[in-house]
This record gives sequence, C-alpha cells and structure tokens, in this order.
Amino acid sequence: MAGVANQLISVQPEDLKFQFELEKQSYCDLKVTNRTEHHVAFKVKTTSPKKYFVRPNTGVVLPWDSCIIRVTLQAQREYPPDKQSKDKFLLQSTTVDPHTDVNELSPDIFSKVGERTIEECKLKVIYVFPHSASGNIQDGSEQNFDANQNQTLQSLKEERDLAVRQTQQLQQDLEVLKRRRNRKGDPGFSFRFALIVGLIGIMAGFILNLLSSHSAE
Repeated sequence: MAGVANQLISVQPEDLKFQFELEKQSYCDLKVTNRTEHHVAFKVKTTSPKKYFVRPNTGVVLPWDSCIIRVTLQAQREYPPDKQSKDKFLLQSTTVDPHTDVNELSPDIFSKVGERTIEECKLKVIYVFPHSASGNIQDGSEQNFDANQNQTLQSLKEERDLAVRQTQQLQQDLEVLKRRRNRKGDPGFSFRFALIVGLIGIMAGFILNLLSSHSAE
C-alpha cells in the first residue's frame, strides 16, 4: 500500500478514499507509524471539520510503534460539484518527552514557534462512487422512479409470501383430512378433499405467476 514517509512518521495510505453514497456514512483508516526511537505526538486537522469525524484526532505514538486513525465521512444529502472533493487533511507530528500522556499535550505544542520541529503531512480526499452513479448522477425524477419500482417489488414479495403461507396451510389441512379418513370413514371427505386440492392448485398457479412477474422485473 502506498504511503507518505517523513522523518518522524509514515502515513498509509497517501490519500483518503471514501465510498460515496447519499445518506450513508463512509470511513477510511490511516495507519500512522513512528519511524524513530522517540515518542511522537500527532494531530489531525481538516478544511471541513463539520463533514468529517476523526478518532483519535490527537495522540502519542511510542517508538517504532503504530496506531490507526479512523476518518469518517458523515452522511451527505447531495453530491459534490463535479463529483470532486476539495477537502484536505493535515497531519502534524512532533517529538515529545517519554511517557507523555495525550491528555497532557498543550494546545500550542503543534504551533510553529520556537525551536520545536513540526512535520506536516498533507492528504487529499478522493470520493469513489458506486457504478450506478459513475456515469451520470440521477436526478430527482429518476430517483423517484427507482423508489416507486422498489415499492412495487416489495408489494409483490409480500403477496408471494402470503400466498406461500396460505398454500402451506391448505396442505396441512389436506394431511389432517387424510389421517381422519384413515381412522374412520367420512362421507364428506371426497368433497372436501376435492375442494382443498382445487384450492391448492389455484394458489400454486398464483405463486407461479408472482414468481414469473418478479423475475421479469
């Protein structure tokens, strides 16, 4: 996996790639590796803080150790212009004293003041769109058509499931009549048997029609 390497840390991958779908969150994991024998503190910044959730956004990495930073893209209600992101991230790093706790980091530790060395790693954001949205983004009418089509398919599935349950119940009733006939003679059995067999045939035909209609969709 490609990455970015500085003197203090290395970051993988070198770009933040998010699977972009409307009304859905997406995340990308960054692996930050300490390439030194010192304790290294880091801080993550972004040009769009309301759009992304970063955890941890600040931390301390032990010598020759690594950690994972998860960057979550919040659910979006609309596509970005030209399906391109202008968002950027900045990962700053600097050495700190051994056994430094992340809660002990001062707010100005990453400011470029004095003799402290601050390394910076810039990461750009790339949106990856599903195949259905890669050619052209659906407009409102197309989305409404898809919603209506999905609702129709759901209704057909529910009708099919109901028909299956009713057919199973008829089959159970038929088995009960068979067992009753075996125990004793039942003059009304022939009529009820023929009626139930007929109903099963009708329900089976109805199910086949639903299945064929669903397959055609």
